[in-house]
Amino acid sequence: MAFINTGGSTDTGIQQGSKFYIVLLTLVATFGGLLFGYDTAVVNGAEKSLVDFYITPMLDPANYGALTHPIITQYRILMVVVLLIVAVIISIQMFKLLGKKRGGIFTAVAIIGWAIWSWSFIGETIPTDSLAIQGMADTIKGFVIASALVGCVVGGAMAGMVSKSLGRRIGLFISAICFILSAIGSWRPELFNIFGTLDVFSFVIYRIIGGVGVGLASMISPMYIAEIAPAKTRGKLVSFNQFAIIFGMLVIYFVNYRIAAQGDEAWLIEIGWRWMFLSGVVPAGIFFIFLFFIPETPRFLALKGKESEALKVLEKIGGKSEAPQVLNAIKATLKDHSRPWLSYGSLIIIIGILLSVFQQFVGINVVLYYAGNIFRNMGSSTDASLLQTIIVGIVNLLFTVLAIFTVDKFGRKPLMIIGSLGMAISMIALGLSFYFNSVGIWALVFMLLYTAAFAMSWGPVCWVLLSEIFPNSIRGAMSIAVAVQWIANWVVSFTFPMMNDNIALVDKFHHGFAYWVYGIMSILSAIFVWRLVPETKGRSLEEIELFWKKRS
Repeated sequence: MAFINTGGSTDTGIQQGSKFYIVLLTLVATFGGLLFGYDTAVVNGAEKSLVDFYITPMLDPANYGALTHPIITQYRILMVVVLLIVAVIISIQMFKLLGKKRGGIFTAVAIIGWAIWSWSFIGETIPTDSLAIQGMADTIKGFVIASALVGCVVGGAMAGMVSKSLGRRIGLFISAICFILSAIGSWRPELFNIFGTLDVFSFVIYRIIGGVGVGLASMISPMYIAEIAPAKTRGKLVSFNQFAIIFGMLVIYFVNYRIAAQGDEAWLIEIGWRWMFLSGVVPAGIFFIFLFFIPETPRFLALKGKESEALKVLEKIGGKSEAPQVLNAIKATLKDHSRPWLSYGSLIIIIGILLSVFQQFVGINVVLYYAGNIFRNMGSSTDASLLQTIIVGIVNLLFTVLAIFTVDKFGRKPLMIIGSLGMAISMIALGLSFYFNSVGIWALVFMLLYTAAFAMSWGPVCWVLLSEIFPNSIRGAMSIAVAVQWIANWVVSFTFPMMNDNIALVDKFHHGFAYWVYGIMSILSAIFVWRLVPETKGRSLEEIELFWKKRS
């Protein structure tokens, strides 16, 4: 999880500005980042209760006909729809990357492949033996827990269109509404089930709605901040969004812990998890109300020809003397000078995609979403696992701040490589501790070392690199990397229960297998950065663009 640095080489912002007013606007916008972290991490504390409430009953042989079969059938239908959405999003990106002809061929192949797979997938015989049903239960568990990420893919893909056509402020309003609807619907999915599905999939749909809010906020919140911030403090103010994301995760870890402490295990399974999701109404409601008191950004107002309104906002932000000059500078940059995305060759696109893939495939969101599950596998109680999750959140926050203050001092590549090696050692050691059944304090230490290594490297630094390596003329190509990141996030979160809870893998590796996979990915990520990723420290965006011109 990391902020998107939206800075560029052309400065059209206020130079000084009313500090107090700008800080207030920034704090309101960063609520989008806080809700990003809050909503994606809430499932950490609720994961076990959700599984016991919705998934475990399908393992009872008495329920095979009445419950298990409908769950598997509806899961398959929803999975087909989800993969169609992903295929459409990827196809749209391929149109922009490859052009109409080759993009059309790619789309046709993708849709045909999806249709063939869907026909086979839905037509598969529903299993009846207990071992096969256990495997299906693990798969459905991953689908339910990771469901919000499907919405993140959709919201991320919509963010550019929404912010351009409706505005940054309206985009944040839509995001806040999605958060509120998701929190209420996830609280009582059976009461608000208007979809004609089983209650578990009503829950999934409401989580997807929340994910749409996350996807919108992940792009529009830092965009809003960048467009109202003074030039000299833009980077620092945009970085508050990254801090807000991690802080939101830490807040929900505390909230989950306090809710879990209100009752016993049975209460948590029946009622407690519902309050964890409903708690999101509070920050989302505050966000929604505060949005009424902030203006649209001057850049969007100028884009829509509302120059007088843009001037009023600029005067309030930076003063009357400076506002006309800044408005003229904004108007001068509104014309799009974009070039084809392959203008600098395919290597830059490949590097951007692989940065996003490795950021997720090293397994960070397994820690952020399933930490409670991991700690319970170590032998901790529910309360103890939630308390240990808070410690993970604190470490994540502290080392993210460290990365923000050191990325310009030590460089991007050294931090990324050191972080990769730290994650590799930690994950392989964690896998070994599970394999040899020696989980204890050292397993917790390995988890914390892994979290620290990611937070000081691939978390924020990956986004710094993505924002720097794409020249301004093909800045839109960064959307491919963003879409791939959400898809990779979903894949990792979806597949973890399959690897971690599979009976055959548990018997052989004692829950250690998944961590070795992430350790290997960490090693590969270090090699990738060492061999292919250019160092951008101290280089202007023009120098980086010249570098790619020479390579193309």
